[in-house]
Amino acid sequence: MGSDATTRSKVARLIAEYDLDGMGDRLEARWTGAGRSRTSLRDLADEFNEALLRTAMRRADGSPTERVVERTYETLTEPDVSEGRKAEVRNELARSGVDVDALREDFVSHQSIHTYLTEVREASSPCDGADPVDTDVETIQRLLGRTQTVAEGTLERHRSADRMTLGDFDVFLDLRVRCHDCGADREVVSLLRDAECDCSGSGEGSDGHGRKSESRDQ
Repeated sequence: MGSDATTRSKVARLIAEYDLDGMGDRLEARWTGAGRSRTSLRDLADEFNEALLRTAMRRADGSPTERVVERTYETLTEPDVSEGRKAEVRNELARSGVDVDALREDFVSHQSIHTYLTEVREASSPCDGADPVDTDVETIQRLLGRTQTVAEGTLERHRSADRMTLGDFDVFLDLRVRCHDCGADREVVSLLRDAECDCSGSGEGSDGHGRKSESRDQ
C-alpha cells in the first residue's frame, strides 16, 4: 500500500478513526468477488456508511440492533423520506449523543471507495464479464429488501404512535410477471434465472406458439 495514497484516502482515515478492523479486507473481497458475487461500489459505500453510523450509535448509547441501524441510515439518506421524518431522526440521534453533522460529513461516496480500493489496497478492477442476469437479480433483490424495510419501519412507527392497531406482523413482497401471450405467471427472479416463460413451448400448457393449448375433445 502506498503511504501517500493512504494519507490522502478518506476511507483509510475513517477506518482508523472508527476502529473498523477488517473493513479494508471486507471491501476488497466484496468488490473483487473473491469466492462470491461482486458487490457494486455504491452498495459498498452504503455498507461502509452504515458501519460508521453503527459505531457512532454504539459509542453514544450502547448497542442498537442491525435493523435500527439500517432504518436510521435509510431515513437519513433516502431521497423519498420526508424532511420532517429526517429531522426527527437527526434529533433522536443528537439526544443520544451522536454528532449528526460530523457523522454526515464522514459519509463517503462510491468514488471514495473506488479510490481506496485501487490506490490504497491496489486492488484490480473486477472483470467486466460479470453475468448481467446475476447483476440485475441482485439489484432487484436489494430494492425489494429496502422496500420491505421501509414498510416495516413505517408500520412500526405508526403503531408506536398509537395511530393504528397492529399485533406482531411480517411484511411480504411478491413481485410477479404475467405474460399476456402464454398466460405464464412467474416470480420475477425465477423468470430471469430461467430466461423463458411458456412461450418457448417448453412450459406445460403451451402449444409452442405462445398460446395456451385448448382441449380438442368434443
